[in-house]
Amino acid sequence: MRALVLRRHGTLDDLDYVTDHPRPTVTEGHVVIRVRASSFNYHDVFTVRGMPGIKVPLPVVIGLDMAGEIAEVGAGVTGWKPGDRVLVNPLNRKKGLMGEMLDGGMAEYCLVAADQLIAMPADVTFEQAAALPVAYGTAHRMLITHDTVKAGDKVVVLGASGGVGTGCVILAKMLGAEVIACASSESKLKRLSEMGADHVIDYTKTDFSKWAVERYGKPQRRTYEGGVDVVINFTGGDTWAPSLKCVKRGGKILVCGATAGHDPKEDLRYIWSFELQILGSNSFYDDNLAALMELIAAKKLAPVIDTVLPLDQAREGLRLIQDREVIGKVVVTP
Repeated sequence: MRALVLRRHGTLDDLDYVTDHPRPTVTEGHVVIRVRASSFNYHDVFTVRGMPGIKVPLPVVIGLDMAGEIAEVGAGVTGWKPGDRVLVNPLNRKKGLMGEMLDGGMAEYCLVAADQLIAMPADVTFEQAAALPVAYGTAHRMLITHDTVKAGDKVVVLGASGGVGTGCVILAKMLGAEVIACASSESKLKRLSEMGADHVIDYTKTDFSKWAVERYGKPQRRTYEGGVDVVINFTGGDTWAPSLKCVKRGGKILVCGATAGHDPKEDLRYIWSFELQILGSNSFYDDNLAALMELIAAKKLAPVIDTVLPLDQAREGLRLIQDREVIGKVVVTP
């Protein structure tokens, strides 16, 4: 079968598009799905480069997120049949992430444990479903499951043009927040405005923290005046300390990653002086993905898909993610 295979860690040049990769054989407790859509995440870039402390069993077919149709059903699997349309939760409970610890979605077929399957509503496309897990699932858990954003909140979203970022912008607006979206180009800012962001900031030209203080006032230690209610920060690095300085007393900083650095400069004075809440959110669960698909089916949510590519152009799709040239998701249709 056709597949995108990582044989050694390094650069995108170490990804091979092949036409003779072995098709998976169905096993007990598993199904083989015909992958109809798979999407990239920045995590795939990290997988290609290699991550300290994580030993990836190479070679591996990359791609965490996927949706498709069941082609074969293994022994012991009940409740599923060939032809069923399914979204795959990329976390295998025994081995870890698809596309990292075992073969993922950038191939025509994939072997998947039955307990990873989620039924797709008829009104949800494969491309929409495949856009959801890592990006929108993470955003949904961080904002809705943890009940961190309410109507009227002023919410800054850093890295707003990526998958998680666009998910946060859309869900925060759905919850009634005033959204300040930060990105790095005029074209991205225009798209974020079209998505519903109330304010957009080019962080390459404007200090988002100073902008927030100038617009909403300096946070006060004795009152609840000034500052924003929430900063969504999954970038870390140089954005961390400025985030602390623009949040109001009792406000929240939501963290689900650290794409720009996990060990930033810290200033604990702001955390205690302004009684800040630093709230972590990790991953997503089946209920997040099912809820998101119901929102799509009800026409209340439309995942932002920048580009759809065939499998033989998938490496270029990951380059677009790596170089941050997209708004939302890159989807591949094997």
